[in-house]
Amino acid sequence: MKLQRLLYFTTVIDCSTFTAAAQKLHISQPSLSTSIKQLEQELGFLLLDRSKGELRLTTEGKILYHEAKRLILHYDRVYDEMVRLKDNGPLELSIGIIESSKFWVSKVLTEFKTEYPDVFIRLLDLPSLQDVEKSLDNFEIHLAITNQYINTKYIESIPLYDERLVALLPLQHSLGYKNFITILDLKDENFIISKEGFQSRTDILNSFKKAGIKPKIQFEIERFETACNLVEEGLGVTVAPENYIKYINNPNFHFKRIHDGLTSRKVYLALDKNRYLPPLVNTFITLVKKYFNKV
Repeated sequence: MKLQRLLYFTTVIDCSTFTAAAQKLHISQPSLSTSIKQLEQELGFLLLDRSKGELRLTTEGKILYHEAKRLILHYDRVYDEMVRLKDNGPLELSIGIIESSKFWVSKVLTEFKTEYPDVFIRLLDLPSLQDVEKSLDNFEIHLAITNQYINTKYIESIPLYDERLVALLPLQHSLGYKNFITILDLKDENFIISKEGFQSRTDILNSFKKAGIKPKIQFEIERFETACNLVEEGLGVTVAPENYIKYINNPNFHFKRIHDGLTSRKVYLALDKNRYLPPLVNTFITLVKKYFNKV
């Protein structure tokens, strides 16, 4: 298959009509139609259903469209990277992160900057599974640090470390005297939890479910920082990574380890295993593994 034909095919779908696609591609409509027919002949099946007067993808066409879009994005990114390397050298590193990873990411980046001092670094908060998969699939990031195990056709997850989860309680809370608590201790508490789509929410709800209870959810949040503020104001309790809490200066709340069910989660480095990665990305991966003694 020629890349040009795949580009023509995806452009037709994106533009919805041959006329609009031909104008965007700066070619004649007959030439575009011929190219699509040649692609169908090469593959041996129809990609477009033209029987009802409008363009509809066949089942095979849907599969090819998705794969072709990824291939074209990959080609464009590799081409741009080669031009960039030729003209200016490596310039950019984009990383998806979770909030609790900030305690160590800065340390790795400090070492990374000694080797690549001129690289522009972009850090994006990607707390949900959908955010990570979409950003990797659309080439918006080079890799992601995530607490969600992803094992798909394209994405590989490299385990880095286990992260303990702790309960956060207001300073005047009756459980504040305990050395540790259990899930049952949180049964009737006003609970602060991440919104739908966040892995931490799923983990917490599963732990409550195993204990045969349901949390009394009063607040949904996106950031641990917000949850901490709500706990400090006495509005409820929550669960957060211990690594994140340890780096808060003078916290105005108790944090207690939970001795059943919800104890820890694993943090991963996720990347597209079929994608070209510039040398600077591989250097960052090596430094992360070195930091956690994974080399």
